[in-house]
Order: sequence, then C-alpha cells, then structure tokens
Amino acid sequence: MDSAGGKLKKATVGRKLGGPKKKPVSRSVKARLQFPVSHIERYLKKGRYAQRVDTGAPVYLIAVLEYLAVEVLELAGNAARDNKKNRIIPRHMLLAIHNDKELGRLLAGVTIAHDGVLPNINPVLLPKKAAEKVDKAPKWPKKIATKSLKK
Repeated sequence: MDSAGGKLKKATVGRKLGGPKKKPVSRSVKARLQFPVSHIERYLKKGRYAQRVDTGAPVYLIAVLEYLAVEVLELAGNAARDNKKNRIIPRHMLLAIHNDKELGRLLAGVTIAHDGVLPNINPVLLPKKAAEKVDKAPKWPKKIATKSLKK
C-alpha cells in the first residue's frame, strides 16, 4: 500500500519489493567483445599504471586489442590459403605482418619464433647474365622489322 492507502501498481514492484532477480550480464557481453574486460581491468589495477582506473579504460583497451587480433588473423588466414594450407602457422603470421605496411611498422621489432625470414634476394648476389637480361629486357614490345623485298 502506498501512503495514500491505495494498492501499488505492478510496474513499480522491483527487486526491493521482492520482484524477480535479473540475470547478471558481463561487461564483455554488454560491449559485444570476445576478450574479457574484467581480466584486463584487474591487470590494469594490479599493475599500478595509475592510481585510479576508469571503467571505460579496460573496455577501450580490449576493443583495440581485439581489433588488432582480428586484423592479424585475417591476413594470416589469407596467407595460409595462398600457401594451400588449412592451419595458420607462425610463417603465415610473419608474411601477413610484413606484407601489411601499418602492421609492419607497429610490429617492426617483434620476433616470432619459428617464422623464418622474408623471401628476398639482393640483386648484387644474382648471376651477372641473369642480371643483365633483366636490365636489358625491353619495357615495351619491339616492333617487328620488315625487310623490303627487292626484285
């Protein structure tokens, strides 16, 4: 009963008055992210990077990390498909990262175990005949020389 003596409406009945309990929803689900927001918030607090951590900071950080992971995995999957493989290996990660300009700059100093090196042969090391043929190769097709017929 309310203060006026009337009955309470059903719409005003909430958890305080014995209404149904809501199911908890994680912040990762609310932000539509795959990575766990609460874990990163715990690491930010435990790492003492700042005295206080805003509630939006771990969400933003996870969104950036998830975007980078999706980008690298997509490019590595394309590299695996180009090599006719179904499984991504470290070699595909290397090819994906170094063939993308922005990711290459971001991960320039990163070493990935068991990834090998990029295929590259310095032109100085090539045989001279092969190098000369490449240099002398015409850029445009040559015209066919026609001989005049003398009778």
